[in-house]
Amino acid sequence: MMTPARYKEFVAETAPKSKHLKTMLCAFVIGGLICCIGQAVSDGFKALFPQETEKTIASYVTVTMIFLGALLTGVGVYDDIGNVAGAGSIVPITGFANSIVAPAMEFKKEGVIFGICSNLFAVSGPIIVLGVFASFFSGVYALLF
Repeated sequence: MMTPARYKEFVAETAPKSKHLKTMLCAFVIGGLICCIGQAVSDGFKALFPQETEKTIASYVTVTMIFLGALLTGVGVYDDIGNVAGAGSIVPITGFANSIVAPAMEFKKEGVIFGICSNLFAVSGPIIVLGVFASFFSGVYALLF
């Protein structure tokens, strides 16, 4: 019979060692690298289109980063980045693109309608809906109080 003290020893011996520091460092470095790429894209657009406003440049950067995230997901590279970076690859806007394209790629064998289209927002859809409702209720609350 295993006593609670012996069980704690058993768990300490057999449980894998925590890699939190390495995981956080990878998330920080790769997430920062993604943001640096976004800043480089922004600087490139500013140089190419000096007459455009900051808001327009931000829109160009957003579309470009979503495209790059979707492209890297489509060719299978973003999953490898995500395995190393963890949250560092999910938090930037490229993670949003990955959350839309990955389910579509997974179910493409089932056809365009029942595979790709029906699963396109499987991961990000609930987040978008909750975000819309939260912003609506926050706006109503701010209006009333």
